[in-house]
Amino acid sequence: MTPEDIDRVVGDLAVKGRSTSTRREYVQIFKGFHRFLQARKAAEIEAAFGVRLVCPVDEFNASRHVGDDSPALVPPPTPERVAEFFDFMKQRIAIARKYGPAARDYAMFRTLYHAGLRSEEASLLDKPDVHFSRGPFGKLHVRFGKGAHTSGPRPRWVPMLDGLDLVLRWFLDDVRPKFPDSPVLFADESGGALHRGTIRNRLRYLMELEGRPTSERFSPHTLRRACATHNYERGVDLVAIQQMLGHWTVSSTMRYVRPSATFIENAYQRAVAGTLAELTGKDTTA
Repeated sequence: MTPEDIDRVVGDLAVKGRSTSTRREYVQIFKGFHRFLQARKAAEIEAAFGVRLVCPVDEFNASRHVGDDSPALVPPPTPERVAEFFDFMKQRIAIARKYGPAARDYAMFRTLYHAGLRSEEASLLDKPDVHFSRGPFGKLHVRFGKGAHTSGPRPRWVPMLDGLDLVLRWFLDDVRPKFPDSPVLFADESGGALHRGTIRNRLRYLMELEGRPTSERFSPHTLRRACATHNYERGVDLVAIQQMLGHWTVSSTMRYVRPSATFIENAYQRAVAGTLAELTGKDTTA
């Protein structure tokens, strides 16, 4: 297999209209298979065929799968936009034909945003993974965090910030009992776990109901990037955000952070206000 073979396969997928994420998954499968061959079979293959294995996924056919929704290109929604969406969801709970799914969606997307979870991580949460007594805010035990380079699940503890603990207390007390009994936290109407594709489709459906322009809509993964950006803008340490999101390196976290257009001015004003407060003994931000 050569880079040209990968190009042909990926090109065919693009022609067929497959999404960027699907094409990226194909490339990851190719890379994983060749890592297996290099680790387990490289010597046998070279001895039998005189061929030294080289992974065909080069920097060009790997990078071509970064689509227009790359974290480096599209800014996440502002805190105000996210707040407006959650206000819409709260209002919808009162008039929805089915209270349970509407309330579950509200709690689930609040969790994606405030805890910075991936869709799949949220879908795999169980009720015992919610620990209200752990730390000052309570924590979620994300047991199936994404590992780097197919290394397997990487568990982590994520604090329930910005009132997420109150949302999940309400959800467990008032909403979750309306679904069939099972360990799953955000269950479907049969008590099973929601698939990450279902979560994505639910969010798309809700934003269509909201009726906002396409430019103001976002994906579940964009909520994760919004979590990183908004916490960074308000002064949370970058390493703390890295640990929260479950990234291996700070450089990965920086790809998620896209500050607002007035980030520099806002940071300057905070710095000047802090300096004046020290000099005058007065709180200039009040």
